[in-house]
Amino acid sequence: MSRIGKKPVPVPSGVTATINGQNVIVKGPKGELSFVVNDLVSVDMTDDGIRLDPRNQTKNARSLWGMSRTMVANLITGVTSGFEKQLAITGVGYRAQVQGKTLNLALGFSHDVKFDIPEGVEIKCPKPTEIVINGIDKQQIGQVAANIREYRPPEPYKGKGIRYADEFIVRKEGKKK
Repeated sequence: MSRIGKKPVPVPSGVTATINGQNVIVKGPKGELSFVVNDLVSVDMTDDGIRLDPRNQTKNARSLWGMSRTMVANLITGVTSGFEKQLAITGVGYRAQVQGKTLNLALGFSHDVKFDIPEGVEIKCPKPTEIVINGIDKQQIGQVAANIREYRPPEPYKGKGIRYADEFIVRKEGKKK
């Protein structure tokens, strides 16, 4: 039994949730998101929120149950407060700067890396070594952060590169003479 799946997803005031078959559409102050729930999970609107239940007790249906509930909860969180990811840049001369709809990254290459900011995502650089990514879609925010980090992942000897703000880099010892 999924402990997460048992709980209904509460719908706060100011947010409207509609269920159209297996499609859950959530509208809130920050925007509108939708998610198509798998056919093995049933979706119902109740007084205490959106309730998800497995249609049968197969392993596949039970595994999709908790995931579907979390996805619907992320929709509601996204349209009410949004999501944020922070990246930290470490290295001499490494810096980031937002210019219009592009993020310019100086990462020690012979050229600056230009990253086009996708629609629905807001990127800020409060300091040249910090990148803050905001938006309402949790999956999109995580994917944008991973794409930016991919340009120069942190290396284990000096820790240079782009890392998540809460990520810990295990350092290796260098050569000995």
